[in-house]
Amino acid sequence: MDWHSIFSQALQQGLGPVAAVYCLAAIGLNVHFGSTGLLNFGQAGFMAVAGYAMTSFVATWGLSFWLGSLVGLVAAALLALLLGVPTLRLRADYLAIVTIAAAEIIRQTIGSVTLLKYFGGQDGLQAFNSSFANLNPFTGRIGIPGVVSWRPYDFWTLVVCWLLCALCCLVVWLLMRSPWGRVLKGIREDEDAVRSLGKNVYAYKMQSLLIGGLIGGLAGIMTALQHSAINPSFFATDTTFFAYTVLLLGGAARVLGPVAGTIIFWFLISFLDLFFGAATSGADPLIPASIMTSNQASLMRFVVMGLSLMLLMIYRPQGIFGDRRELAIDAR
Repeated sequence: MDWHSIFSQALQQGLGPVAAVYCLAAIGLNVHFGSTGLLNFGQAGFMAVAGYAMTSFVATWGLSFWLGSLVGLVAAALLALLLGVPTLRLRADYLAIVTIAAAEIIRQTIGSVTLLKYFGGQDGLQAFNSSFANLNPFTGRIGIPGVVSWRPYDFWTLVVCWLLCALCCLVVWLLMRSPWGRVLKGIREDEDAVRSLGKNVYAYKMQSLLIGGLIGGLAGIMTALQHSAINPSFFATDTTFFAYTVLLLGGAARVLGPVAGTIIFWFLISFLDLFFGAATSGADPLIPASIMTSNQASLMRFVVMGLSLMLLMIYRPQGIFGDRRELAIDAR
């Protein structure tokens, strides 16, 4: 078994552009769930709206990439308003129901035959990232020799996406240290107490939903750029669940929790996949076929990660770097 190759490829995934995209999505969820206690189960919907707005503006209508990106962020903000206006005055679980349903409605709608000429149906859209690719200053494979390396475009998207993660973390850190951020934390703990102090809880929740949705919109745009294509399968419900996994693993309400959780999660999920794949292949496999076949090995990463997350939630529900007190959420 080639341990060096396994560790190298797992580290490449843990630091790669896909991990960075999920980090962005998790930072948005951290504003919603970690800081405000909003149960947004539809982050994939914010990503889809922004990503498709940008790509359709460029690929379908031939407009500017930068204008399309701005429109994508505006679309994510409008989605936050549409979801928040009827639900934020209700209990938190209503928002969870609405957001997960809205995300799936959006995904099915943009993939429909009716809107094929605008969004490309199930095949999606391509040929929209030339303006972004032309800014790429890198040539040849980039990385640490003998450890990890990426193709020039992949490294360019990696750098941009991690820089956006750093910028968003800085913005969130500054916001949470401000009086506005302390009000959000108060709402998470007990919104009735905050309301009794004369604060407009509904307005603060809406602002939180907007900010987290905008960060999710950035993740959607970077998803399209990272793949150089976009289609509805990129925004299935497991996208939101993976983002929540990343957030809870690193620690909710911790500014750098999504960053640490992302790197750990994608490293482990890739490491387990590569390990079980190597252990069940070859003439003399480490794990005999009587115990596990190569087809079954591809699913073991989810089994092991699922069990690990269950144990984490039992013995350390605040996450690896979180604080148990941050989970005192009042869901009324």
